[in-house]
Amino acid sequence: MNRLVINADQDGPAISRHVYGHFAEHLGRCIYEGLWVGEDSPIPNTHGIRNDVVAALRKLKMPNLRWPGGCFADTYHWKDGIGPRKQRPAMVNVHWGGVTENNHFGTHEYMELCALLGCEPYICGNVGSGTVQEMAEWLEYLTMPGDSPMAALRRRNGREAPWALTYWGVGNENWGCGGHMTALQYAQEYRRFQTYCRHFGGQRLYKVACGFDSQWNEVLMREATRFMDGLSVHYYTGGIPGRNSATCFEEADWFRTLRKALDIERLIKQTKGIMDAYDPDGRIGLVVDEWGTWFDAEPGTNPAFLYQQNTLRDALVAGVTLHLFAAYCERVHMACIAQTVNVLQAMVLTEGPRMLCTPTYHVFEMFKVHQDAVRLPLALDAGRLAQDGEQIPRLSASASRDASGRIHISLCHLHPAEPLTVRCEVRGRKVASIKGRVLTAPQIQAHNTFDRPNLVRPAPYRQARLVRQGVELEVPARAVLVLELE
Repeated sequence: MNRLVINADQDGPAISRHVYGHFAEHLGRCIYEGLWVGEDSPIPNTHGIRNDVVAALRKLKMPNLRWPGGCFADTYHWKDGIGPRKQRPAMVNVHWGGVTENNHFGTHEYMELCALLGCEPYICGNVGSGTVQEMAEWLEYLTMPGDSPMAALRRRNGREAPWALTYWGVGNENWGCGGHMTALQYAQEYRRFQTYCRHFGGQRLYKVACGFDSQWNEVLMREATRFMDGLSVHYYTGGIPGRNSATCFEEADWFRTLRKALDIERLIKQTKGIMDAYDPDGRIGLVVDEWGTWFDAEPGTNPAFLYQQNTLRDALVAGVTLHLFAAYCERVHMACIAQTVNVLQAMVLTEGPRMLCTPTYHVFEMFKVHQDAVRLPLALDAGRLAQDGEQIPRLSASASRDASGRIHISLCHLHPAEPLTVRCEVRGRKVASIKGRVLTAPQIQAHNTFDRPNLVRPAPYRQARLVRQGVELEVPARAVLVLELE
């Protein structure tokens, strides 16, 4: 019998809600058309921000939204995106298709979007092509409550009070698109830039340094540990050349993609080991502020816009990744999936006035029960899947207890075809009732389209029964399952 043991009488650390964060870059149709349509659009909007997208995203209890990039961040000059929109200078998005943007979505629009979503802003500042003064003035503009040149400029642009702001990224991928710096060069630049990153309202900024691989992170931690609050790393899961379609794949590709997704644990362990050596008290958070699947763009779309469909496979990638963030939540403090709308592993897709929620969206909605909950230790023995000499766990799991005392268990069953019986023992707690939801579909390639937007969506789960000391489950193949125990 496959066995899962939940130690409900042994508390672990809290799973920060911020590991369920999101990322919206000026890339393709994420901002323009996805989140922003303008006040004159026939698509219902609030001050230019799409109402349908906001309504859908609010259901996720989004904790944070990273913006404006990504690679775009190190070419973005914030003063071009404030003031009367018709007077804002246009810019060329050199990283993503060379398109010209009108800068109608800038600081004020982003902060209003965060307010509408009920999430915290996470702004990534420009180190690659910007200056220390430019970054310092942006923070003054955002957070200065008193009289100053930038506070006065903010007021002239219609905002009297400063905004609440905690999370601040000092550059993005500065080893690559953010300046092709060496590790030592960036560490020195980080130390200089962060010195002038001040919160003028008295609140302490959470400053995120740009990490990379082990060699880079070793240098950065050695040189700048005391100046940072978070260390950022990125991780993408893709296919192999010639077999990288988001929707046309076989079981071998299913296995390979999930194995690659699970391999993020290696990056977490390596980075955690370096951080533990320089920060043994665990003050600094590991921030995985870009992660997700990266497949070929949908045929017929601009390849530079990174628009891809989102299948049941993406849902399982999201589930197992979130489980790993929870497993290392004492060090992983924050994460942002890439990206929110119309780009890579998106929550929602839009086409003109139409919108749909993806399988990945539903995983985030189901997993919101883990936000800020206490992680419960568990032991799992459910066998493994094998292919070409490689193996992955057949089942992935996480458990937590929320503030009201309810226990939630999430399971990801990775077998593409066969169901699984699991005996779940709950130690230290008597289970009186159980309910749940399951996300699955008849085919591993199943996805939602604008003509069939609800093909893949959660359904009530009724294949559990109470037994002595716990629950017995019939877990469907290729499924994400969330249970609530009382």
